[in-house]
Amino acid sequence: MDGLLVVDKPRGWTSHDVVARVRRLARQRAVGHAGTLDPMATGVLVLCLGQATRLSEYLLGEDKTYEGTLRLGQRTTTDDAEGEVIAEAPVPTLDEATLRALEARFSGTLQQVPPQFSAIKQAGQRAYALARRGEAVQLAPRAVTIHAIRLRRDLDHPEQLHLHVHCSAGTYIRALARDIGEALGCGAHLIALRRTRSGEFSLSNAHALADVERAAAEGALDRLLVPMDRALHRWPATHLSAAQAQRLRQGQKLALDLSAWSPGALGRVYDESGIFLAIARWDGRLLVPVKVFNAAS
Repeated sequence: MDGLLVVDKPRGWTSHDVVARVRRLARQRAVGHAGTLDPMATGVLVLCLGQATRLSEYLLGEDKTYEGTLRLGQRTTTDDAEGEVIAEAPVPTLDEATLRALEARFSGTLQQVPPQFSAIKQAGQRAYALARRGEAVQLAPRAVTIHAIRLRRDLDHPEQLHLHVHCSAGTYIRALARDIGEALGCGAHLIALRRTRSGEFSLSNAHALADVERAAAEGALDRLLVPMDRALHRWPATHLSAAQAQRLRQGQKLALDLSAWSPGALGRVYDESGIFLAIARWDGRLLVPVKVFNAAS
């Protein structure tokens, strides 16, 4: 079974929990995901099944969109509601001018320090493992890009702030919440998070885990799968003749004039019947196979 399965991850499940469940339902080991969600978070989790697992390196780098809620006035060990409160401060009165100034401050390319409780490795160990043992974790800042951010007050709960974020891969929304709290001088942590889009896929493509389980019980899990090349549909594409496709399958380079491709660009390659055959790079003269699939539909 080859393809992409977009799941609406439930709260309380780790991304690994979802992968493990789908492995059992699909009865195959080759299942992975294209971007972790924290247990507290819900929303779009793209799973790769079968040959589609070979696309994960490309999908991991896709932009993400989130809706979240911050609790102002409290800092926690994990920068979200899963951690212990370590500091409290009064929440300032927020007006629209302050929110717009914050949006401007946290837009564009930023240097973001990841949360101490994260899966980033330090000295060969996961940062969260060190933090749980009470060891000091000093993670280096990383460049992330906030393409768009919108902050909105909660009129019923003055200590809460809602945010909408479109960001680059690798952005920690927990860290963004922490930094917004620091900018306001009161601290903050994330209390709710929902991923609404990951790359080409949004909540409109996502299936509840109960629906995935029901489809598997009916022997119809494959009907929920998205063709693996759908995630790459913005890439350039070319179709090969039967003889050319055979040569590419054997790992041979093909001399082709692909004027629609930029030299060095990756693109999709199909055989004459429209079967997604490979990912290849055109160097300006030769089409070089990068990943060849076994007649992926």
